Amino acid sequence: MKNKLLKKAVVLAMALIVFTSVLSFSLPALAAGNSNTFWGNTATTNESGVGTELGLGNKDPRDIAAQVIKIILAFLGIIAVIIILLGGFKWMTAGGNEDKVGEAKKLITAGIIGLVIIVAAFAIATFVLNSLINAVN
Repeated sequence: MKNKLLKKAVVLAMALIVFTSVLSFSLPALAAGNSNTFWGNTATTNESGVGTELGLGNKDPRDIAAQVIKIILAFLGIIAVIIILLGGFKWMTAGGNEDKVGEAKKLITAGIIGLVIIVAAFAIATFVLNSLINAVN
């Protein structure tokens, strides 16, 4: 029981470290607002208006939504890879115990399925956002 709790705490700590790392590198780029390109597209911005007067920046809301989606999917991809690595670690430390090997196989399978779903979601989000940006421009 204590061993399982320790493993969960270690996995949670690793996930928090990865999450804060992703956010610390991504949020300054979102806040800077210097580049109006995302996934190879350019968006027009309004140089004057309420957002500029309030200091909110002049980025297109579609670009902000696209960057938020990209950050979330990147974080989920990292979690899926961690699950696959955890399954591999369990398999290597199973010591020939069939129950532990079966559990490790299930973890690896779940991680791979999750990674495929995340990549598909990224592709769909890219297609939809590029279509929206191109339709307006």
